[in-house]
Order: sequence, then C-alpha cells, then structure tokens
Amino acid sequence: MTYPQPPRQDGAGYAPSARPVPSARPERLPTGPDTTGDATAPRARPGRDRYLDLLRTVALVRVVVFHLFGWAWLTILFPSMGVMFALAGSLMARSLARPAAGVIRSRLRRLLPPMWAFSLVVVPVMFALSWKPVREEGLWWFVKLGSYLFPLGAPPFPEENGSAGGWLELSWADQAAGPLWYIRAYLWFVLASPLLLKAFRRLPWATLLAPVALTAVIGTGLVTVPGTFGESLVDFAVFGSCWILGFAHNDGLLKEVPRYLAVSSAAIVMGFGLWWASGHLTEEGWNLDEIPLAQATWSLGFCAILLVYAPSWQKLPGRLAAWDGLVTLANNRAVTIYLWHNLLLMACAHLVDQLWSVPWLGDTFGTQIEQSYEVLILILIWPLTALAILAFGWVEDVAARRRPRLWPNGAGGTRGA
Repeated sequence: MTYPQPPRQDGAGYAPSARPVPSARPERLPTGPDTTGDATAPRARPGRDRYLDLLRTVALVRVVVFHLFGWAWLTILFPSMGVMFALAGSLMARSLARPAAGVIRSRLRRLLPPMWAFSLVVVPVMFALSWKPVREEGLWWFVKLGSYLFPLGAPPFPEENGSAGGWLELSWADQAAGPLWYIRAYLWFVLASPLLLKAFRRLPWATLLAPVALTAVIGTGLVTVPGTFGESLVDFAVFGSCWILGFAHNDGLLKEVPRYLAVSSAAIVMGFGLWWASGHLTEEGWNLDEIPLAQATWSLGFCAILLVYAPSWQKLPGRLAAWDGLVTLANNRAVTIYLWHNLLLMACAHLVDQLWSVPWLGDTFGTQIEQSYEVLILILIWPLTALAILAFGWVEDVAARRRPRLWPNGAGGTRGA
C-alpha cells in the first residue's frame, strides 16, 4: 500500500488527486498609522492574545487531519486557511503601527529562512532523482527557480520524480511543494498590507468586500488570468477579505457593529457560500478549496463570527490551560509545522507500510493494519512533527533574531513572538 496522493491547490483550487486522501493545500504555520477615515486607530494590547494563538493551533491541526483523511466536510467545519490569514492580518495591522518598511523587512525575515531551509532539503533531492528541468524548459527555468528564494510565483517542481513503490514515489515532489502556495500568498499580503491598510481606514467596508467581488470575477471563470500570476491573484482574492477582516479586528471596527447585525450578516454571507458551492460541486464534492467563491464567502463569514466573539485572553482559561504548552509550541513553530507536514505524512505512510514486512505481525494483523491505515499515520505524524521541530524549528528563532530554542513551549517563562 502506498501513501495516498493529496490534492493540491493550483490557482482556483485543489487539483483532483489519484486518491482522496490526504490533500495538500495549509496549512502553516505579525510614520504612525494612517488614522483617517471611519475606522478607529489600532489599540495597544500588551502580550500575546491566547485566543488567537488557540485558533492558529486548531487551524494547523485541522490542516494536517484534512491532508491525511481528505474529508471535504472539514473545509466547512473549520476553514483553516481563512482563519490563518485573518489572524495574520490582525497581527500585521498591529505591527504597522511602526514604519511600514521595517515591518515588511521583519515579516520577510521571519518568513523566508524557514522556506529556504525546506528548499535546501527538497530541491537537491529532486535533482538527485533525475530532474532535468533545463532540458525540458530551457534557461528560463533558472529564473523560475528563484521562487524558492523569493516566492512571488509558484516554485517549479517535477510532476514525476522518484520511483513507483519506493520511499519517494513518483508524486512526492508535487506533494512536498503543495504547501508553498501559502508562503506565496502570505508574501503577497505582506507586501500589499501598507496600501491595503490605508485603503481600509478610508473605506473600510468597500475594502473588506472588494476581494470577494474580485473572486466573483476571476475565481468563477468569468475572467481568466493565465499563468502563475493568475494562480497567485486567485489566492489573493479568495483570502483577501479574511486578511482585511484581521485589520478590522485589530482596529476595533467589529466591536462597533451591533453583535446581532454582525452575526446575522456573517450568516447570510456563509449561506451564500454554501448555496454557491451546492451548484458548483467538483470531483472533491463539498471541498470548498475547489470552489473559490464559496471558499471566500464561507471563510469571511466564519472568521467574522470568530472575531466578533473574540475574548482576547491573556491566559488560556479553565481546562484549556492544560494545553498551554502545546499551543505555545505550535505558534512558535507554525511555519515549520506547515512546511514539513506533507513530507512527514508521506514518511509516516511508508513506516506503516513496513508493518506488513515484519515477520508474524504482517501475517497476523494485516487486515487490522489496512483498516486502521490512516489512524496509524495520524498517530505517527505527531512524533515525527516533534523531530522536525527539533531539526528545523530553530531556523524560525534565527530568522526572528532570537536565541535558538529546540522546544519553545513556554516552559522557560516566555511564549516567544
């Protein structure tokens, strides 16, 4: 049995995979501000908001589970990517109280080195397994390779690399590169945030809804923008309102709207998303990642409700406090977890495959192993994630100009940045 190939988002949504599980779309892993306009200026809030940290952790776990099991209903139950972009938008708006150029440099410094570490492992393996892109694409390929350094476009990778039935099957590069769409989209949002924030503070509601309108044009086939730029533009449009919703949360605009009105409006937007999805189902069924306009509207409404009810915890309350260390660890290593989780899922699958080769075990429990295949992978993925954090997570500290830490779960008294 081989590891199931995940769907991958390419432009408007995930491309159908050979098997339904898992899929690879997640996902990963913050002069004075312009205070003109209707929205209020950002308010200073000391420390980390543990509610937002908890949401990011849930989003990461949901990404891993979805990419393993491929359950389409998970994209409705918890739209992780929309949540992650909304949280990042809120932190970006908070940071832009400082000069924009310095904030952008800081964000790029934190984002790119973990991707470079990932690329230093993955790209040489692609070449070692007989990838010959120059022969296929010419010298222009070297320009495209730059997307592994500064991902404004889609990094290139071979459609087939490795060997059928081997430790690295033919589709491994496609699966490994799947999460890089998020890094590309995040980079676009970071670079655009100073202008987006100014526009938001002048025309908040028009700016908030403009990406949805753009999605209705380019994400539905009404207008098609070809190439990598088109793919990036669709991602930007689909999740743009979630990012800008983070601005609204940071500026306190959501608190100015009566809660009943905010929730009912969000419910209407979400209802439209489900209605649109029902008429545009793909081979993935109700997987909203395949239906851009449904993803944009459902994610916007869902995130609006989450942020309208945001309690702004300084500490995790009640029984949630027992998870404080894991929540802190996940937030300090979000990029590492997101970048590596697809490769780790493939490694887990191969480890489970080896159980059939163990004398007596495979013959005696072969049926049980097959029936619990994905569950065994789900159990294995967490210790392998821990190993990846130990091996590569310190790059996030170096990128943030912090002292490198192997296991930053807050046990030392600090929660990190």
